[in-house]
Amino acid sequence: MKILFVASEVTPFAKTGGLADVASALPKTLRTLGHDVRIMMPFYSVVERGGMAVRKGRKSASVMVDGVEKKGFLRQAALGEIPVYLIENKEYFSRDELYGTPGGDYPDNAQRFSFFCRCVLELLKKMDFRPDIIHCHDWQTALIPHYLKHERKNDPFFARTGIIFTIHNLAYQGLFPREELSTMGLSKECFTIDGLEFYGKINLLKAGILAADSVTTVSENYCREICTPEMGCGLHGVLQTRKDDLVGILNGLDYEEWNPAMDKEIMKNYSHASLSGKMVDKIGLQRLMGLASAPDTPVFGMVSRMVAQKGFDLIAELLPVIAKAPMQFVMLGSGEERYVKAFTDVKAAGARNIAFAAGFDHSLAPKIYAGSDMFLMPSFFEPCGLGQLIAMRYGTVPVVRRTGGLADSVFDPRDNDKTPNGFVFEEYSAEALWEAMNRAITAYQDKAFWKKLMRRGMSSDYSWQNSVQKYLDLYRKALLRKGGEA
Repeated sequence: MKILFVASEVTPFAKTGGLADVASALPKTLRTLGHDVRIMMPFYSVVERGGMAVRKGRKSASVMVDGVEKKGFLRQAALGEIPVYLIENKEYFSRDELYGTPGGDYPDNAQRFSFFCRCVLELLKKMDFRPDIIHCHDWQTALIPHYLKHERKNDPFFARTGIIFTIHNLAYQGLFPREELSTMGLSKECFTIDGLEFYGKINLLKAGILAADSVTTVSENYCREICTPEMGCGLHGVLQTRKDDLVGILNGLDYEEWNPAMDKEIMKNYSHASLSGKMVDKIGLQRLMGLASAPDTPVFGMVSRMVAQKGFDLIAELLPVIAKAPMQFVMLGSGEERYVKAFTDVKAAGARNIAFAAGFDHSLAPKIYAGSDMFLMPSFFEPCGLGQLIAMRYGTVPVVRRTGGLADSVFDPRDNDKTPNGFVFEEYSAEALWEAMNRAITAYQDKAFWKKLMRRGMSSDYSWQNSVQKYLDLYRKALLRKGGEA
């Protein structure tokens, strides 16, 4: 099968979140199964700054943006054996960030990503690469299914191409003023309640949902949640109209990248069969972060963006309580100033059992996963979550709220129908989180039970090998629907 992935970010070229990891790991898994997989993404400045091996291609495409002809030049790199095509336009993509600055989104994002989507389709024809499947991700690529369904519905080149659209986080929808219709080359006829209109604005995510052959989300539970008024972000009705074509598939984890037996960033390697190295990593983390070396003190770790979605209202409320508790807490992340201030304030007040590293450190993150005993993810909502999967891979027991992909992967000792591998709380409150943390601290004292939890998490299979078969089933169905051969 010929499969094209189109994403606005792909690890290791450019990354702001989990989308980039999926857009890298899933194609690699599909390639191991013998499929012809290729990737398209913008050519950002960060790719150049990262020193990635990128060569110039001979192809280019001209598309109209707001009545002006804009040119996209093809560059090519590789992700292992997978060709990665990068679309270059210095006006749109030679910027410090991918989507905006700390002050807000770039004001011309509608132009930037409509240009990208049009260039993808033009360059495929120039390259004479006719995909069986185009797999689009999030609002930045949502105009591709829209253009194919409406503008290019009679184009024989794409007549037998199936379109899959994946929602990684429904909260990010690509909302723009109505006036941007002409900018993106969209007709006024599509600005209706049954089209792209959304409370007086253009909603690009809605465009992808309506036009794709199949729509996926990144966990089964999140798929159910977004069809409700409480979690649907205003699109629950639209999603319900596509319920027969809407599927939740839990993201996988790249087990080659995340492997405590091989990880060069941690202080001592260990495995499911031999856990002794994990204590070395724990003591090393305590020393590195300026905490007391205390083998028997439970260490909670957290690696996260510091935003409300990730449960930082609860964390900020609990910090004074944590500072007095018989535990240690290591936090790595950056985000909203109010949450950063909560950590700096509690440290200034004399807390010796809390360590905070601002920003993101690619070397420190695996040390926290390896050196912690428990991993916190008290998210208000979490489409899939990779942190809990990485933590379990490293024998670190997750403490999570039952939402989205966390509910699909972490099971509490109180869950009668599941084998426990962590601790789960239901109510979004500091009290409920604290109760779950205390249950984990109590369970930690029972070393035999704790080792069972650790090994259970480490032996769980959340690799892409499981999820990839579900995607292949969708691809085949989409192909058959278009009259192609699966």
